[in-house]
Amino acid sequence: MRRYKGIIFDLDGTLLDTIQDLTDSVNEVMEEMGYPLHSPEDYKKKVGNGFRKLVERSLPEDARDEKTVDRAVSAFVEAYDRRYMDKTAPYEGILDLLAVLCEKGIAVGVNSNKRSDYTNALIQKFFAHIPFVDVYGEREGIPKKPDPTGALELLKLMGLKKDEVLYIGDSDTDMLTGKNAGLDTVGVSWGFRGRKELEAYGGTYVVDRPDEIPGLLERSEQ
Repeated sequence: MRRYKGIIFDLDGTLLDTIQDLTDSVNEVMEEMGYPLHSPEDYKKKVGNGFRKLVERSLPEDARDEKTVDRAVSAFVEAYDRRYMDKTAPYEGILDLLAVLCEKGIAVGVNSNKRSDYTNALIQKFFAHIPFVDVYGEREGIPKKPDPTGALELLKLMGLKKDEVLYIGDSDTDMLTGKNAGLDTVGVSWGFRGRKELEAYGGTYVVDRPDEIPGLLERSEQ
């Protein structure tokens, strides 16, 4: 009997490579405001806790007052609105992975700190054929990850027990979210943070390619 029957995925850095559109959008704002620009590698360390934190971390330390952050966030949303689907795409192997999971009858959901409208639009564009139990982005009144609320809601929708669901993501935030929800975690090294961080934050498993994930399910069969 297969142990894992459901998977909850992070979005950015896990299913989708969104870093170049995020980089271009934040850098547009930094340039307009006269602040230094950052590389995609820099932004990989800044993302993961919502748009406001991303923008705040991108501003110089002496420019992080509330008024400046508010202005920068507003400008970022305008910039990102124009281009968030320009260079974003699924990571290699993700579409095949999702197809395999569907064939196996594995329940799948998405839990992201990205704003809900963007999260749902991206899922609709790239994964409309995948029967996710639900897709959660940033929601008013619901704490962001690593709070486990969203993960536990998805678990309930799946109708599964905690030891039957894997939580998959690319960052410390995701490993902590899974832990906080009482779920085994899978860190994906192809995302924004890399293997070292995922191992440091106690990922139950760490994988380098999407095609390794079905093997985790099979390994747990008896």
